[in-house]
Amino acid sequence: MNIQENISLKDYNTFGIEAKARYFIEISSIEDLKEALKLKGYPELFILSGGSNMLLTQDLNRLVLFINLKGKALVEENDKEIVLRVMAGENWHDLVLWTLEKGYGGLQNMALIPGNTGTAPIQNIGAYGVELKDIFAGCEAMEIQTSKTSYFTKEECHFGYRDSFFKKEGKGKYIITSVDLLLSKKEHKINMGYAPLKEELLQQGINTPDISDIAQAVIAIRSRKLPDPKELGNSGSFFKNPVIPEDDFKKLKKAHPELPSYALGNQTHKIPAAWLIDQCGLKGKRFGDAGVHKNQALVLVNYGLASGEDILNLARLVQSQVKEKFGVLLEPEVNIIS
Repeated sequence: MNIQENISLKDYNTFGIEAKARYFIEISSIEDLKEALKLKGYPELFILSGGSNMLLTQDLNRLVLFINLKGKALVEENDKEIVLRVMAGENWHDLVLWTLEKGYGGLQNMALIPGNTGTAPIQNIGAYGVELKDIFAGCEAMEIQTSKTSYFTKEECHFGYRDSFFKKEGKGKYIITSVDLLLSKKEHKINMGYAPLKEELLQQGINTPDISDIAQAVIAIRSRKLPDPKELGNSGSFFKNPVIPEDDFKKLKKAHPELPSYALGNQTHKIPAAWLIDQCGLKGKRFGDAGVHKNQALVLVNYGLASGEDILNLARLVQSQVKEKFGVLLEPEVNIIS
C-alpha cells in the first residue's frame, strides 16, 4: 500500500478545483481498504470516489482514500432478470453503456450522469423519471470504525429524493464497496414520461423506443444542456429541485402563473430549480472564473481558475436571489467540503 503526501486533487474532482491532500492512498482491493482503515497516527479520513458531487473549498489536511475498486459480476439470474454486482470504483456512464451492450434494461434513463457507482446510493441518483432506488437490489459497505462489511437492502437504505441512509444516520460511518442492481433481460420498462425526453424521441422519429433509443435520447439532451467536466469544470446539478407543500405551491403559482412544476402525488410539487435561477437573470452570468452555465442554470461552472470559495460564493448568491424573488430556499445537491 503506497501512502503519498501532498497530492493535488485537481484531477480527482470534476470541478477541477486545485486543492491538495495531506496524505493519499489509492484503494484497489478490499484488502487495501481494510489495511488503510487500521492505520494509526494519521489525520481524519476522507473518502474520495469519482469526485463528481463535491466542491473542495480548501486543502484537505486528511488521509484521503481514493476508492478505485473495479469489477462487475452476475450474482443472480433468471429468464427475465439479473442481479448485477458492480464494484464501487466503476464509472457510472461506462456501466450504463455496458449494460446496454449486453441488452440489460434499467439504467438507460440515467445515462451520462457523472461519477462512480459507489456514490450512486448515497445520492440516490436519478434522471428523466428514474432513480437508483427503482433498480436497486442492495449494496455492501464497510464500517469505518470496525472494518466489518454489512449488506444493506433497499429498505435499509431509506432512499428519498437525492437522499439516503448514507447521507443521514450512516454519514461518515461506512464506505460502499459494491452495489447490486436488478436489471431486466426482456420486457424492459420504458419510461419516457418527462416531456423533454418524449420530445427528443419524437424529433428523432421514434414512437416506440427501445432501451438504447432512450439512452441515446438522454445522452443527446444532456450533451446539449450540460458541459463536459473534462472541458469545463462542473459537478452537474448544483442544487436540488425544491419540493414544496400544496398550499405553498398554490400561492407561488398564483404569483407566478407560468411556474412549471411536477405533482408528486403526496400533496407536494417539485419545482425546477433551473427555472427559478433563470428567472433571476443568472443564467449565463460569470463572476471571474466562476459562473452559471449558459445552457443550464442549474449547473455552476469553473472557467479555469476559480477556487472552491469562488464557486461557493456564487452558490450563496444564487440562493439569496431565488429566496428573495420566490421565497424558496435552494438546497445544494453537491457536498461542500470545508
